[in-house]
Amino acid sequence: MRPDAPPASRGSGSRSTSASRPGSGPRAASEARAGWLSGIRFSGFSIIMMGVLVLAVVVLAPTIAAFAQQRQQIAELRAAVSAQEEEVQRLRDERERWNDETFIMTQARERLYYVMPGEVSYLVIDDRSEAAKADAAAEVSADVTESKGDWMRTLLDSVMIAGLAPAPAPTTAPATEVAQ
Repeated sequence: MRPDAPPASRGSGSRSTSASRPGSGPRAASEARAGWLSGIRFSGFSIIMMGVLVLAVVVLAPTIAAFAQQRQQIAELRAAVSAQEEEVQRLRDERERWNDETFIMTQARERLYYVMPGEVSYLVIDDRSEAAKADAAAEVSADVTESKGDWMRTLLDSVMIAGLAPAPAPTTAPATEVAQ
């Protein structure tokens, strides 16, 4: 394939010669790429425009990165402000509850163990061992367990045991009772 050949002969001749010669396929593709690259011509205006484009990218890239970082900071600050507003609202609600006399009495009973005049207070002290407390504090499984027993048979056995149980012994009347 010759670069100075006319376009009509270049297209028709290259296909037949590359197909007839073995091993000339990659070389022909290389020549086609070289022909395409040699066809590009840069004018002074296009070089200046490419320079301006590169300069614009160099100048704008840090500005765009700073803009993105500032937008992220703004989003974080807005989230913090909304969390603080929720906290302020919760504290206002709590202040309103403390203005209620019933709430104050309930808190005095629960926290300080106060009682009203005439009431009796009982304080239950947990006297279990540490192991028993740890067992009670263990989490209960959320998994559903299935028993293998026959519930109908268990119900029938329970009724039969209750029905066949011996009657309680009659209690004797006290001797001080007067017979009529």
